[in-house]
Amino acid sequence: MATSQRPLVAGGGGRSAKGGGFRPSVLLPLFVAVLASSSFLAVRGSDRMLISSVDHGLIDWQTNLTRRKLNEGMQERRSVFGQQDEEAIVRLENVAIERSKAVDSAVLGKYSIWRKESEHEYPDAKVRFMRDQIIMGRIYTVLAKSKNKMDLYQELLSRIKDSQRVVGEANADADLHHSAPEKIKTMGQVLSKAREALYDCKTVTQRLRAMLQSADEQVRSLKKQSTFLSQLAAKTIPNGINCLSMRLTIEYYLLPVEKRKFPKSENLENPDFYHYALFSDNVLAASVVVNSTIMNAKEPEKHVFHLVTDKLNFGAMNMWFLLNPPGKATIHVENVDDFKWLNSSYCPVLRQLESAAMKEYYFKADHPSAGSSNLKYRNPKYLSMLNHLRFYLPEVYPKLDKILFLDDDIVVQKDLTALWSVDLNGNVNGAVETCGESFHRFNKYLNFSNPHISSNFDSNACGWAYGMNMFDLKEWKKKDITGIYHKWQSMNEDRVLWKLGTLPPGLLTFYKLTYPLDKSWHVLGLGYNPTIDRAEIENAAVVHYNGNMKPWLELAMTRYRTYWTKYINYEHPYIKTCKLSE
Repeated sequence: MATSQRPLVAGGGGRSAKGGGFRPSVLLPLFVAVLASSSFLAVRGSDRMLISSVDHGLIDWQTNLTRRKLNEGMQERRSVFGQQDEEAIVRLENVAIERSKAVDSAVLGKYSIWRKESEHEYPDAKVRFMRDQIIMGRIYTVLAKSKNKMDLYQELLSRIKDSQRVVGEANADADLHHSAPEKIKTMGQVLSKAREALYDCKTVTQRLRAMLQSADEQVRSLKKQSTFLSQLAAKTIPNGINCLSMRLTIEYYLLPVEKRKFPKSENLENPDFYHYALFSDNVLAASVVVNSTIMNAKEPEKHVFHLVTDKLNFGAMNMWFLLNPPGKATIHVENVDDFKWLNSSYCPVLRQLESAAMKEYYFKADHPSAGSSNLKYRNPKYLSMLNHLRFYLPEVYPKLDKILFLDDDIVVQKDLTALWSVDLNGNVNGAVETCGESFHRFNKYLNFSNPHISSNFDSNACGWAYGMNMFDLKEWKKKDITGIYHKWQSMNEDRVLWKLGTLPPGLLTFYKLTYPLDKSWHVLGLGYNPTIDRAEIENAAVVHYNGNMKPWLELAMTRYRTYWTKYINYEHPYIKTCKLSE
């Protein structure tokens, strides 16, 4: 007895099973195994053009075998038990046949044509099928070369190149060249020929495993490279902002000394006004923070901005706000390098940042620690005292009682004066908590395997956000917050408690001294989270672009950028000259 031949792929041929007395229970798994070992492993179930004949043929053949086997068993049972209820047997037979259709006869992997996904069309079915054909073609080229079948080797190479040209960068069938169906058919024919001449299950499996391992290594390498590039982009100031800073600096130092002073200096220590601390080396970012705050303030004349920058940007920051004063508000710019009390003998973090060991550990690319997990710490902001100045607010502003600290990557959308009326209940820091059910808690930021951490802090304690913080400077002095910070920073000399940054030491320093503000005051994540609800953003008093995708960078998320750009005058002559655009 012989089975009819059916093509396995376009242009391929099948084999006949001859001889009497064969056993269906043996032949069916064998037939499926042959299919599984062929290039059919690469077939996408949704491509009906290529597999419909196989799909229906196999089901019909499988059904006939099952029916024949059941009939033989039924005859045996009749000879033993005599006549039985014919209707019951027919029902059982039909149920068994239907069940056999639903059984997956072999584990054929993700691209099995027997899976239910074969019932649906996918817009990238041909693209994925062609790429799978290319993979099988590469495997057979290796086998052909190893067996010295050079004609077949050259033919496979030629077909692979043809398919690669057709696929190109296509991600959907609509992107494919109109010759794709013909290329699929031609490639199927040569793969069928290669299977007949070269197929060996063990060898093909080894080659697939090797290709999978190679692809996995490539993915890891590309992920590391992507992380590095995103970190590099995040810490790079765009040319336009550099241009703006340089032009402003030149203009500032050309000004006569008497014209470099801001008006209303008498307001700088007035306890009845609303005082803000802003530490930044980015002129454009600082201008957005000030502009957005003033434009949304009910009494702008009572708002005072204390801005601290570094020596490099001191002239530019002064010149910008001299040219563009913040309405009726008061502003003052200082240079962090002028704070002579901020030295390595007083400040532990400055002593650590100046050490050669710290710089080598975090900033040398050939150091063993320079893996992707440490890339985010290889950032100049961690060497800048502007980032750590937040722990010295009473020293910077000794005559103030309260101050609102703002990061330079925020936008103010509402009047903030109500924050000065919030009762912090004896706490020092008012901040929005960031913890969810299992994330942004202390154990994410701190090393709880260290006894100094585990014995003093709750690993499940809720984290909070820097970026918009109300600080009670009277309570700060009473509780010696700066002294607490110095203690923990000194204990972290070898980075055993946390790595770098200001949030981990902030969590330790203000532990049980932080009052949770309502979440509507401060919405975070606009620099990394693409799924923030628009209503939540628009109802927030402050939105924060924490993360790598800062609004002044090209990699900023477009859907969030307009909340920031609306506070920039792109018609300003300096901004136009430096080609800063929306």
